[in-house]
Amino acid sequence: MNRDQALAIVHEHVANPALVRHMLAVEAAMHDYAQRLGEDREEWGLAGLLHDFDWEIHPTADQHPLEGAPILRARGVPEKIVRCILSHGSHTTFLRESPMEHALFACDEVTGLITAVALVRPSHSLHDLTAASVRKKWKDSRFAAAVDRQEIARGAEELGVELWEHVERVIGAMRSIAPELGLDGSPDSNPGSS
Repeated sequence: MNRDQALAIVHEHVANPALVRHMLAVEAAMHDYAQRLGEDREEWGLAGLLHDFDWEIHPTADQHPLEGAPILRARGVPEKIVRCILSHGSHTTFLRESPMEHALFACDEVTGLITAVALVRPSHSLHDLTAASVRKKWKDSRFAAAVDRQEIARGAEELGVELWEHVERVIGAMRSIAPELGLDGSPDSNPGSS
């Protein structure tokens, strides 16, 4: 399984551009953590890229990602990546055991909060976003209310990284693909214009 094959799976099953951008953000964060931890960057990236591929076809907690796993297996996704994806939510019965599994759980929810904070800034950019800005919004439970802050904190803890250091690392990883995420401040890349 290579990235082009994984992207083909994503584009086959995902119509929502915001969901694709989310998966790209998680992929970038997973690349960063794999590099930091001396792990396989491509393998970790595939887990990040594919983790929500079935959300539109299986949009409930009892379906996602459990019912997506057979699709991934049929497409030749390695079992290690499938298992990582199966463990990425708190609602599944798959316990997180490997560093890759802990990293995917830690990177998933936080990318949504970072994106939400970037989008309300005048710049609409990750380039001037800091963990301190995210921390200010963290305290407002009405802001990005669907983002599970407890899950983000638990993810950082499971990964063994201080929460705000984790947020800063993920911001940095997302910055590396800011144009693809529509978060580089240029008017033509604003996610709202898609």
